[in-house]
Amino acid sequence: MIDVPQAELDELRRRLVATRWADAVTDDWSQGTPPGALKHLVDYWATEFDWRSVERRLNERRHVKIDGIHAVVAGTPGATPLLLVHGWPDSFIRFERALPLLADRFEIVVPSIPGYGFSDRPTEVWGTARIADQFAGLMTALGHERFGLHGADIGSQIADQLAVRHPERLTGLHLGDVPFRRMRALDPADLTDDERDWAARAAEWEIAEAGYTHVQRTKPQTLAASLNDSPAGLAAWILEKFQSWSDEDAFTAYTLEELATNLTIYWVTQTAGSSVRYYRDSRHTPLSDGYVATPTAFAQFPADLLPAPRASAERFYNVRRFTRMPRGGHFGPWEQPEAWAADVRAFFDEL
Repeated sequence: MIDVPQAELDELRRRLVATRWADAVTDDWSQGTPPGALKHLVDYWATEFDWRSVERRLNERRHVKIDGIHAVVAGTPGATPLLLVHGWPDSFIRFERALPLLADRFEIVVPSIPGYGFSDRPTEVWGTARIADQFAGLMTALGHERFGLHGADIGSQIADQLAVRHPERLTGLHLGDVPFRRMRALDPADLTDDERDWAARAAEWEIAEAGYTHVQRTKPQTLAASLNDSPAGLAAWILEKFQSWSDEDAFTAYTLEELATNLTIYWVTQTAGSSVRYYRDSRHTPLSDGYVATPTAFAQFPADLLPAPRASAERFYNVRRFTRMPRGGHFGPWEQPEAWAADVRAFFDEL
């Protein structure tokens, strides 16, 4: 059960109201989060957002915490177990719109990645493989020896490691993308035309859009001081990603309540810093390599960061289904829940 102390909410509101606004020479997205958009969100967060209403809604579902991992458990007990892993800069809220669309078909477990949301914050370097092992242990603790698995973004990296390290546990693997580390491991001399095109797009993306990941992979603690102290700064850092990585304007794709809910989860749990530190941890801890023989599906959304060709996916995974969604972006289950849920159901029905 989620129960945020009122003092935390009061302090959040005080800080939002006392925001010291930065100056700007434009009010568009060309230089990052513009003042107009940020003030729109921060004003709502400070004056209209009702966390207690959200909290009551979230608490209508079962929450567990096992070995430091928070998870939402939903769906139909005894149905096919399905583990759903979120990414950054979202949270378990990524799947809230989609859960009712899967509830009759699956018994669903939605964990918060360690260092995110209501899971414990790691106190040492904590890499992707270790998280995969923890999630396998979580499913054991919940009585699921075999289960289906979905992940995208950071979630696809964790899912990839779980599939390599615990293949006997999975009935099927559903991914939103081919993990970047897999793509970057390809031999440049052995690329197909589609893969060369992907590499060119990736090089352009690194220059234009990847500043955040360079900071988070190298100096996350410097960034953490600001994100953990200023809710407006946290909102600016995260809102820009929802704007850039979605298929529509952020305020069209998501409600203000949804955006404020995601931000509040980061704020009250003080996990903004630990969430960005994951990027450095994942870079400095060993990963398990190998072909994934588990039957695998991909559902790639066109406005996601760098959708990969099917030929690349087939180098690393036993691809049984490969869907290019007509609309949607980085937060696919959130932006396009009906299309995403239909693809998940279709894949596991085929299996």
